[in-house]
Amino acid sequence: MKLLTYSSCADVASRVNLELGSECCNEDRQFILASALNCPVLSLGLSASNHRNREDSWFKSLFVRKVDPRKDAHSHLLTKNEESNLYKIQFHNVKPECLDAYNQLCEETLPSIHNDKYYPCELVGTWNTWYGEQDQAVHMWRYRGGYPALTEVMSKLRQNKEFMKYREERGKMLLSRRNQLLLEFSFWNEPIPRKGPNIYELRSYQLRPGTMIEWGNYWARAIGYRQHNSEAVGGFFSQIGNLYMVHHLWAYKDLEAREATRNAAWQHEGWDEVVYYTVPLIQHMDSRIMIPMKASPLQ
Repeated sequence: MKLLTYSSCADVASRVNLELGSECCNEDRQFILASALNCPVLSLGLSASNHRNREDSWFKSLFVRKVDPRKDAHSHLLTKNEESNLYKIQFHNVKPECLDAYNQLCEETLPSIHNDKYYPCELVGTWNTWYGEQDQAVHMWRYRGGYPALTEVMSKLRQNKEFMKYREERGKMLLSRRNQLLLEFSFWNEPIPRKGPNIYELRSYQLRPGTMIEWGNYWARAIGYRQHNSEAVGGFFSQIGNLYMVHHLWAYKDLEAREATRNAAWQHEGWDEVVYYTVPLIQHMDSRIMIPMKASPLQ
């Protein structure tokens, strides 16, 4: 006798709710869930012949993920257009005793690249982490024209003696560094310069592989609940670096305004449903509260 077992009724209920999605009405959902929890397949098992007879049943379809044929990459389905901007986000962990010198070095060098039309790139923002990883700097660059623009900028910077000197001095101050190349979600704002003072929150989500489209579908609706105080700055997903990584960037006047704004989202009908269905897509998440450097276009 072949047994199909699950660890608990809660596991079954969670899986059924996840597979049914939001399209199923409450009456049908309750009927299917009740049938699943009382089905002898879960606890007693079925004979081999009986199991074969049920292979095409509605119940099995709940636990087998169907693959929809696609003709395009996920990145093309989620971005604004085929020539979407490319973004680079950099995380620099600085030696604590070097943080002030590092900030001064960045403020002397990065704006010159941002303001020089010779380089097809823009500094979106540059911050120090206030809460989260300490003694860390975060920089975000935008390359209009995608990968060709990135390649052009990198090639030109290697010929820039002042920039190469900056890199050499910067290397003496760092403990570690990493970066990612990102694309922007089509339904988010494009980050534009802001007057301050603001604090910024970078919320980063490591998604389960294969769930990016689901995430995008839910947040395309959810972003409407988070625009009332102009707190939404930008939303991005990774292309190179840690894959299936999503970054949401928010701006608030202060921590109290952050709390009030986030609490207000729960008063909008539908926000609770978005949270309910997107939480199972996440493997790991973290939050950074960041303070803009003086040279940051996002203040």
